[in-house]
Amino acid sequence: MTTQLEQPIPINTIRITEKAASKVKEFARSRSMEKFGLKVGVKGGGCSGLTYVLDIVSGPDEADKVIEEHGLELYVPKKSFVFLAGTLLDYSDGLNGKGFVFTNPNAKKTCGCGTSFAV
Repeated sequence: MTTQLEQPIPINTIRITEKAASKVKEFARSRSMEKFGLKVGVKGGGCSGLTYVLDIVSGPDEADKVIEEHGLELYVPKKSFVFLAGTLLDYSDGLNGKGFVFTNPNAKKTCGCGTSFAV
């Protein structure tokens, strides 16, 4: 049986695992947010050139692409989407640390901490 992580991600979208979506919902509830989504983007910086940006926000901006999965809306700025298309966002709570993990097919080089990349 193929798991969600083993299935190829279509290049025209971004996916989030059920575990990551659940963690976002948990964080939003701890902030007493009723209406929320996850803003997923990139910005210049980090040791490899671009760094990932995540923020729980109350709604999308006009220029955001909206993707819904596991009862969670992802808001992706169109300028960031080109760097994130085909990405899978997961959450790890293993021995190597806790946090969100990006599997990005566009990243040609990543840093050791996993939070910045180059295309």
